[in-house]
Formats: sequence, C-alpha cells, structure tokens
Amino acid sequence: MSLQEPADGAAAEVAPADATVVTPDIAFGPALRWLLLAVTLALAWVLQPFAGAILWGAIVALLFAPWNRWLLPRVGRRRSLAAGLTLLLVVVVVVLPLLLLLAGLGNEVATLYERVQSNELRPTQYFREIFGALPHWVRELLDRFGLVNFTALQRWLNALLLQGSRILGSQAFGIGQNTLDFVLSVCIALYLAFFLMRDGEGLVRLLRRAVPLAPQHTRELVDKFSTVIRATVRSFVVAAIQGALGGLAFWVLDIGAVLLWTALMTFLSLLPAVGAALVWAPVAIYLLVTGALWQGWALIAWGVLIIGLADNVLRPMLVGRDTRLPDWLVLLSTLGGMAVMGFNGFVLGPVVAAMFVAVWHIHLARADQP
Repeated sequence: MSLQEPADGAAAEVAPADATVVTPDIAFGPALRWLLLAVTLALAWVLQPFAGAILWGAIVALLFAPWNRWLLPRVGRRRSLAAGLTLLLVVVVVVLPLLLLLAGLGNEVATLYERVQSNELRPTQYFREIFGALPHWVRELLDRFGLVNFTALQRWLNALLLQGSRILGSQAFGIGQNTLDFVLSVCIALYLAFFLMRDGEGLVRLLRRAVPLAPQHTRELVDKFSTVIRATVRSFVVAAIQGALGGLAFWVLDIGAVLLWTALMTFLSLLPAVGAALVWAPVAIYLLVTGALWQGWALIAWGVLIIGLADNVLRPMLVGRDTRLPDWLVLLSTLGGMAVMGFNGFVLGPVVAAMFVAVWHIHLARADQP
C-alpha cells in the first residue's frame, strides 16, 4: 500500500498540470495567426522566382478545366489520365505553336535590324515619298511648322535605332543566357497545371474554408477572380485573331516583316479604345500617297470590315461584360500591370483592379446592412 500511495498522489499532481495545457492554445490564438502569416510570407518569398510559372500554371488549369471535366467520365473517372490528356492538348495546341511563333519573330527582328544597319532599309526615304505625294498646300503647312526637316528626322531615327538595337541586343543576350530558366519555367507551369486540374476542386474547397470571410463573400471573390482571368485571356485570343487578320493582309500585299507587324497589332489590340488600326491605317495611307491605290483601299476595307468587325463580334461573344469593369480601369490596370510586372501584369493588372472593386463592393454591402 505504501508503494501505491505515492503513485496515486503523483497521478493527482499530474492531472492539474495536464488540465493547464489546454488553456495556452486558446490564449495563443493571435500568436497562431501571426505564425500563419509568417510562414505564408516565407513560402511566397521562396516561390517568388517562379511566380510567373505558378501564375500561368494556374491560368492553364483554369482555362482547360472544362475540357478536363468533359474527359473525366470518358476515361472511367481516372483523374490523372484525364489531366494528362488535357495537358497533352495544351502542349500541342498552345505551347508548341507559341514557341514556333516566338522563334520566327526573333529571326524576323534580327533580319530587320541587319537591313537597317546595312542601309538596305532607310526609314526616312518613306517619309520623303509621303511628303512628295502630299498636296502643295499641305507641304507648305508642314514646312511652316518645321515638320519636314529630314536631316533632324534622320538623326532622331538613327538615335532611336541605336537605342533599340542596344535593347534588342541585351534582350537577345538575356534570352540566350536564360534559356534554361525559360524552359524550366514552362515545365513548372505545365507540371503545376497537371496537379491543379487533377486536384483543383479539393483545393478550391480548402481555400474557401481557409479564407476568414463569410461563405458568400468568399464565393464572390473566387468567382470574380475566375471570371477576370478567363475574360483577360479570352481578350488576348480576340487580339491574336485581329493581329492574325492584319498579318494576313500584310502578307497578301507583300509588306515585309509580317510576323513583327502581326505581333505589334496583337499587342495594340489588347488595349481598349486603341487597336490594330494604329498599325494598318498608317500603312494604308502610305500605300495611297505612293500610288498603290488598290492596295491602300483594299487594306482600309479589310481593316474596317474584317479586323474591326472581329473585335465587335468576337469580344462580346468570348469576353462579354462579366468583369463589369469600366474600359478606362481595364486600360490603366493593364498598362500599369505590364509596367510593374512585365507581361504577367497583362493578367494580374486587371485581376488586382477586379479584386479591388469586389472587396469594396463587399465592404459597402456590409456597411449598408442595418
């Protein structure tokens, strides 16, 4: 009995100690939140070099999720197989053609640079031809304002070409040096897209549980994010179609550097209130004033009736007005995003603007509640 009594006493002493362990968990709730914030920021810092790859992996998974869902019952609900087949479609339809286009564009830019350097291509000569074809009163008016100083124009163009050649040279060197990084980023994006397509629904449910908001507000933010991502990428598809239509016209009219002009028209078509007309309209004017009348009028007709209608018809069909963002906000957020984050800002800029609008909408809705 004497040996068991201390044991019972020890047990009686341990019980209060165990009971006190529960209270610090509740007391250190704020500490847990700070810890969550710290480890989240640490993970973001670690993954920051691959932020672009992670972004595009998520975009690919989001855009091709309907195709993955369509495949799933047709492959016996095998999620890995469905995600793998979807990823194969992405590689064949998107990645390989895009890489080929980028390679062709780089080769065309290099060829154009060599022609300018060898004086085979003289930009001021085109301005002289346009000036010579203008009416006499227009030439006098331009001369009065000093807009026909071709010597100054030549110096300005030479300086611009020199600066552009340096930029292109540094970019080409950077691309050559970072080829492995680019290939690695593409592989990471595709690898991540595979798992997001396979396990995306579970991850979305987990995200909705983790966000400290009411379920309806979390659903609104997730829906807004998905809608803006889809609308932004679809607007790029519309811009690519407009650029391709403009490039087709340039190819038929035998205007050089077709891929370069196509890329430029595609980029300009991304911006609301401006578009491919900033490229094809000056070219059409040049054709008209230099005597190529049918080519100039054909390009104008093609630009207005085909390229313009493609924007008016395809954009409402593919993009719609689901984002509910003003055109000026889309324009500024797109330009600002690209200025801050490069090409990734083309997507992230409008997303940030949409999240801003959505969060303020939630705040005002809660403030209006009695």
